[in-house]
Amino acid sequence: MTKSSLEEQEQIIEVDVSHAGQRLDLVLSTYFPELSRSRIQAWIKNQQVKVNEQVIIKPKHKVLGEEVIAVVTTLEDQGEWQATDISLDIHYQDESIIIVNKPVGLVVHPAPGHYTDTLVNGLLFHYPELRKLPRAGIVHRLDKDTTGLLVVARTAEAHNNLVAQLQERGFSREYLALVHGEIVAGDTIDLPIGRHPVSRKKMAVVPHGKEAITHYRIGEKFADFTLLQVKLETGRTHQIRVHLSHMKHPLVGDPVYSIRNLRPKGMSAEFSQVMDNFQRQALHAKALGLTHPKTGEWMSWESEIPEDIQHLIEAIRVHDLSRDC
Repeated sequence: MTKSSLEEQEQIIEVDVSHAGQRLDLVLSTYFPELSRSRIQAWIKNQQVKVNEQVIIKPKHKVLGEEVIAVVTTLEDQGEWQATDISLDIHYQDESIIIVNKPVGLVVHPAPGHYTDTLVNGLLFHYPELRKLPRAGIVHRLDKDTTGLLVVARTAEAHNNLVAQLQERGFSREYLALVHGEIVAGDTIDLPIGRHPVSRKKMAVVPHGKEAITHYRIGEKFADFTLLQVKLETGRTHQIRVHLSHMKHPLVGDPVYSIRNLRPKGMSAEFSQVMDNFQRQALHAKALGLTHPKTGEWMSWESEIPEDIQHLIEAIRVHDLSRDC
């Protein structure tokens, strides 16, 4: 490892009392979720971790809760991801954070089939320093075909702070979701989500899944659809898509969680064409709020509805009017 590819920074963590009795390496894993447990154990064994100013070298050391842990994080280049000149819609940026307005079709992290055309690749081109951070500073993700706002950390300190906020449900995340069927009132869905028992590429509401809470209220009612304003309390994979599909109101255009043909009767050729052309789930991360990791100030941002969803909503309005005539 060359000197230029390694950077050290000290991170201070105030351990929540809920971690009392847990192993030190497991506790640190909750504050550094993007890192492997073996890497965290290496930090401990290399005397890079202090608990209440005392060096601890045993990963299985039990914490009591409310300790102050100082971690000298060794930041190395995170993989061999390629920097690619991808145009990004930067909604806001400063020395600590970047707010990106993600377009439809952009994958967040490199994966099979998408090694050079992801948000990570674009970020590394425009902000080379992000190579030192886990997942290039990305704290939370959006599905490929979900549009809207997400935050990227620019420093290790900001990354650690934002991950902690996310775990403590300190983010405010609001979405617009267009679903099939008529929903008469807002509600909260509190159902656990885990891997689908049969189709392992899907998520599902399962008895022993992780806690998942979704709040929604009515944005606009249509004859065969409902536009919802959705707020996440937790952030499980595909949470909104899974919860609404489980409630028999899947997202319009969802290729995974809306299998049945739910198109309304009496569709005009024009409306049918609009529906045919809409090839993704109608979900947009409209608003994002968080406490700035450096200033402590509460900040929030909003993005406009994408043209494709707006066009679909207008076509639904026209369809409803034609039925009333």
